[in-house]
Amino acid sequence: MTKNDNICCPKLDTKKWDNKTHNWEAKPFIKESMFTFFHMPFPPVIGKRITKLWKAATEADKAEKNKEDVLILFTDPSPFKSEIYMSVDGKVPDEDNVNISGKFVSKVFEGSYSMIPKFMKEMDKYLENEGKEAKKYYIHYAYCPKCMKKYGHNHMIFFAKI
Repeated sequence: MTKNDNICCPKLDTKKWDNKTHNWEAKPFIKESMFTFFHMPFPPVIGKRITKLWKAATEADKAEKNKEDVLILFTDPSPFKSEIYMSVDGKVPDEDNVNISGKFVSKVFEGSYSMIPKFMKEMDKYLENEGKEAKKYYIHYAYCPKCMKKYGHNHMIFFAKI
């Protein structure tokens, strides 16, 4: 996408992520943290953190080559802290480099952010029907607010570590 399109987020291929299983073996990410207030982030902080991660990855030539493959995962270890993980192609100097390993089930949802607790219950029920249980959740928000308006969707991919 070009800046002229006023779209910075690639269109999500929901079929690639919905009801899929992924086995990650030391999948590389860079990580940032931010303060939240009862799980509510401050939107300007999110943009700054993601911009910082993207800049570090591109300057180190470690950004995912295909923008459709970039995952920006969020998890909240507490009501007052959120962690952001950006997938990369290798170690990024001067960043908090982490590897995520495990078996994950992904499912795509569409709706407002206020529906996340409902989606989490749906995901738990889906996993239960499959004889599985989530140990941890990560959420990928497919679009920034501008792209969400352009595409007319607010897709989220839930990744449940099982």
